[in-house]
Amino acid sequence: MSKSRLPREILKNVYWLGDCLEQRYQGKIYHSYNSSYLVIGEEAALLVETGHPKDFNELHDQIVGILEKKKVPLKYIFITHQETPHAGGVGRFLNIYPDIEIHGDVNDYHMAFPNYSANFKAMEVGDSIDLGGGMNFIAAEPVVRDMRTSLWGYITPYNLLFPGDGFAYSHYHWDGHCGMIAEEADTLDLFDVSAVFAELALFWTNFVDMEIYTKKLKELVDELDIKYIAPTHGLPILDIDKTMPKVIEGLQAPYHKLAG
Repeated sequence: MSKSRLPREILKNVYWLGDCLEQRYQGKIYHSYNSSYLVIGEEAALLVETGHPKDFNELHDQIVGILEKKKVPLKYIFITHQETPHAGGVGRFLNIYPDIEIHGDVNDYHMAFPNYSANFKAMEVGDSIDLGGGMNFIAAEPVVRDMRTSLWGYITPYNLLFPGDGFAYSHYHWDGHCGMIAEEADTLDLFDVSAVFAELALFWTNFVDMEIYTKKLKELVDELDIKYIAPTHGLPILDIDKTMPKVIEGLQAPYHKLAG
């Protein structure tokens, strides 16, 4: 059985990239993703997240294979925040693509990569990148922040949200969930795996009333008319009405467990 099953085109010209990461918890091995997404317009391609350093060679091979067929250059990278699974490949991409633009909250990246300071383009909520052919990437408010520098984004016309660590959860390798979208993994206990990820990776959720955040999350989805969700650490969600309520319950679980 294939471990990754990626890359996968989840919407036309939107590719899910990466490889699985094994995590041990309470005697079980959960699989998770440090996913990247390649969005291809008529004039340019944009990569969301640079992936975990362990996956760089696999990730870059996936990108090259896709773009050689599409005949579109990789011009932009968007990173949701400055953490290794999300931004750990920035330096390698700059070495290979010295003219590429890195977008997001990048206020101190020039100190790590002084030779490429001109490549970093700060974005604020509402700023957009035109990829051509009606495909646009737009920066969005980060409801669930893993770091102060967190920033989310979405693409039109699909209204596909990239929420970074929002909607983070693992999946079951033994049930063949690797490379599936959330709705295909029908044996996945979304409440359980969302709660585990929130407890371990977003530890602050143990100490705040997450209903405040999940309410804002629902409001953002409604405001932007989001149709699909592509998390960095979870299976892509193509049926929000079916899957989103289960993930939200999981986000709320650590606080309710501690409070109750």
